[in-house]
Amino acid sequence: MSDDPETPNLDFAGTTPYEDYVKADLLTHAQQLRSDDPGEMVFLVTTQVMELWFTVIVHEWETASRALDEDRTAVALDALERSAQEFAALNASWRPIARLTPAQFNAYRGALGEGSGFQSAMYRRMEFLLGEKSASMLVPHRGAPRVHAELEKALAQPSLYDVVLRLLARRGLPVPAEVLARDLTRRYEPSEGVERAWAAVYADPGAHPDLARLGEALTDVAELVGRWRTDHLVATRRAMGSKPGTGGSAGVAWLEKRSAAVVFPELWSARGHV
Repeated sequence: MSDDPETPNLDFAGTTPYEDYVKADLLTHAQQLRSDDPGEMVFLVTTQVMELWFTVIVHEWETASRALDEDRTAVALDALERSAQEFAALNASWRPIARLTPAQFNAYRGALGEGSGFQSAMYRRMEFLLGEKSASMLVPHRGAPRVHAELEKALAQPSLYDVVLRLLARRGLPVPAEVLARDLTRRYEPSEGVERAWAAVYADPGAHPDLARLGEALTDVAELVGRWRTDHLVATRRAMGSKPGTGGSAGVAWLEKRSAAVVFPELWSARGHV
């Protein structure tokens, strides 16, 4: 060991403390390539990075949901604002593969087999938190009991938006009772009553400053989700045109439908009434 006080400690009995914490060796050896094409590594690592960002964002939104349930809006806002930065990084993950030509993608597309992004359990949890609920999306995970149980729990729990609307109701805003009592396992549908509640917040932000800020934080999230869906659509259209997607999905046609869906719809429509 060096006696130089400026030399860091280089001698460890086992793995380094950095490795113990980050698990870098696990992460950097998780790539099991199935083709000889050099582009497959870029595609696989980019997809794995996306999965890690999904995990972080789910953590942030669940943190925000718990805080809102306890009327700790400052904690929730911190989590939502962090998630917006994380989502921007997630969206940037498209860049390494966004300009794939059909020939480049076809060089390793066969390695995916029946694999498709819609089978991502963590992405599904993220969608459930956005209110995009569907019991049928649990079916692909029946063979993985732990993952299936986590998704089943997420399906039954309030979405992030449900928790927000409950907070608005506790603050005396006119959120309809039928919205508060809705079947949480079903996709959220827009409500004129919720639109009026948000319009009231935005018409007089001084009366509800934390709710107005919350609305803007959610709008940031919704905008970034919209960009994610659009970037996914464009990258897929560029790489494979209108061909069916992997895993039996409709490919571009399915992504076009998803990109048209508005996240937290009343936060957008309410602006026209202010």
